[in-house]
Amino acid sequence: MKEISQPKTLYKIITIASSVGLVASFLQMLEKLILLENPNAVLTCDINSVFSCTNILNSWQSSVFGFPNTLMCIIYFSLLLAIGLVGWTGSNINKKLRLTLQGMTLFFIGFGFWYLWQSIFAVGGLCIFCMFCYGAVLFISGSMLRLNYKDYSKNKSVTRFFENMIAKQYDILIWIFIAIAIIIETIIKFA
Repeated sequence: MKEISQPKTLYKIITIASSVGLVASFLQMLEKLILLENPNAVLTCDINSVFSCTNILNSWQSSVFGFPNTLMCIIYFSLLLAIGLVGWTGSNINKKLRLTLQGMTLFFIGFGFWYLWQSIFAVGGLCIFCMFCYGAVLFISGSMLRLNYKDYSKNKSVTRFFENMIAKQYDILIWIFIAIAIIIETIIKFA
């Protein structure tokens, strides 16, 4: 069994997670286009009053930067899919590029958490596609952390901290904690 910290395994996780996120983003973009054509359309992702893409896609939060958030996700997941495939096939990814992608991923962690918070507590619903996208971002972020932690600092104590955290798999607990926090938010609001 391959160790989860091996670069090829991590790039494989990035590739698979990016594929899931890209498909979810693409499907969500199709739903947004249907909604723009016909504001009264019943979307396929409208399961009930809680899981309602229509409510989410009609909110201002779904176009924070003036265009649908989904477009930003499609670009992000496409980029990470390409990088994941390059790394998975054995090519070396430049340190500056990896750290830049890590920064982008951290932005999406924060943005996604804010967006889910807004969806749950301000809009009062959840988008299935958003959940898949955020799950993909969590997997990508965890993999990027394991790929990049040695490059965060030249300080040996910082590097030892991350080595210890990853050796004991505390980093995985962080990602699980974030997922549990979202689940708890959902239960509090909709239970």
